[in-house]
Amino acid sequence: MEKYMLPCLNKKLFGFECPGCGGQRALVMLLKGDFTEAFFMYPAIYPLAILVICVGVNLVYPYKLYSKTASTLTIISITTIVISYIFKQFIA
Repeated sequence: MEKYMLPCLNKKLFGFECPGCGGQRALVMLLKGDFTEAFFMYPAIYPLAILVICVGVNLVYPYKLYSKTASTLTIISITTIVISYIFKQFIA
């Protein structure tokens, strides 16, 4: 699975990481069971995973609070991505 990962074009062309860098590796780590390492690789992996599960459940069993749940998880995911990107680029 790791040999099929896509390279980050932003990093190759411009020399700095994009806000999504680390997402593929974090997903592989999450699937392997390396939960702490997945978080440190890409902190937004958990809100995004919960959002994907929420969308999947809604496709099979639609539920009443889906739009509010999906909106909240989307805001949490975007906020986590932006904060971790700023931290990675300017602080660490």
